[in-house]
Amino acid sequence: MRFQTVFVAIVVAFALVIGAFLINRQRPKVETEQPSAALVRASGRCAECHYRQQYSVVHEYEMSEHARRGVNCLDCHQPTSSQKGKEHHGFIITTQITPGNCRACHYAVYDEFLRSRHAAAAWAAIYGAKGLSAEQVAYGEKYNPGYVNRPPHPFTTLEGASAMTSGCDQCHSVGRPNSDGTIGNCTACHTRHTSSVAIARLPHTCGQCHLGPDHSQMEIYTESRHGLLFDAQRRLLNLEADPLKLTTRDMFVPTCATCHMSGINGLKMTHDPGERLSYWLADAISRKRPDYIHAQANMKEVCNQCHTAPLIDRVYDQAEKVVEATNQKVQAATDLINGLRKDGVLTGKPFTQPIDFVYFDYWHYDGRTAKHGAFMGGADFVQWHGNYPLVAKMVELQSMAAELRAAHAHTH
Repeated sequence: MRFQTVFVAIVVAFALVIGAFLINRQRPKVETEQPSAALVRASGRCAECHYRQQYSVVHEYEMSEHARRGVNCLDCHQPTSSQKGKEHHGFIITTQITPGNCRACHYAVYDEFLRSRHAAAAWAAIYGAKGLSAEQVAYGEKYNPGYVNRPPHPFTTLEGASAMTSGCDQCHSVGRPNSDGTIGNCTACHTRHTSSVAIARLPHTCGQCHLGPDHSQMEIYTESRHGLLFDAQRRLLNLEADPLKLTTRDMFVPTCATCHMSGINGLKMTHDPGERLSYWLADAISRKRPDYIHAQANMKEVCNQCHTAPLIDRVYDQAEKVVEATNQKVQAATDLINGLRKDGVLTGKPFTQPIDFVYFDYWHYDGRTAKHGAFMGGADFVQWHGNYPLVAKMVELQSMAAELRAAHAHTH
């Protein structure tokens, strides 16, 4: 009888231990595998609720570099001195993460970002200087002269607030002014909670915004040899490689980030993609950037990690000739429109006459596409999505201009 009692007790105890172990296995790692009491208190408490309500948030954090390095939830969600906090289950947090939180650890990265076209210039392309402080405008103008201190785009009125919020804002908010005095949105590229360098390196991450007829870099990359090789060999690339140790063994096929931002083979990393760009390709008439020589040398140094100098120089020479030829075409169209306005033939605000839209598409779609295609290896975009519509629309513009002049002469 005693043996039976002891045996039952042992079985029950063993079952309880196994049951506790199985239950504990279902708890998120951030609750059970933290190196310090403070981390357990913060991340463990957060995970206890969010594991049951938004499991993906906890799971993404578990996979992140932040989790591996012991960065807890409060390290990012703790309000800065410029942010308003809110009570949340015993903690004071901010739910609006901005670069003000990220720069506590990534200050140099934020400083590079502020100089880039992704910062104030991106916001101002839609809303002008509205919402930016005088200091932010001045700083943006220092590095991107003429692109920050500007009026709102006419489309903000013509298309309306809802179109801006659900359309342009979704990309241009990468440079939004925040209430804490910072600019930008780091999670636009790095995503929330995973904060993944691998995701930031994917072409389609950049392609969330850099696509479509006015900035078709994603489509051009996909057509290019680089894009073809990436699709074929993506599984062989080490997208998770430490940025400080990244080599062509990890990324032997380039993505957008490899060429424009990464420190491949010991080169300088940057969060200002413009550091390696030698032209203002988005402009109607593309000018050389102020640091043209240095910027081009920087990009060619990246190219040289995979290609020989003669090939690199040939590609650049061909691309610059496309820029020059496109500038001439766009200048001719601009002169035609300016002549109509000078002679009083074309009147009214922009985008009130059909010819305004054809001219806008001419440089904003076709001209840009031809130039980007030339630098990125997209032959179809230089030709059929670039130069062919430039030729066709010039005929259309000339015909429309002739009709306007005839109508104007008839009424005067």
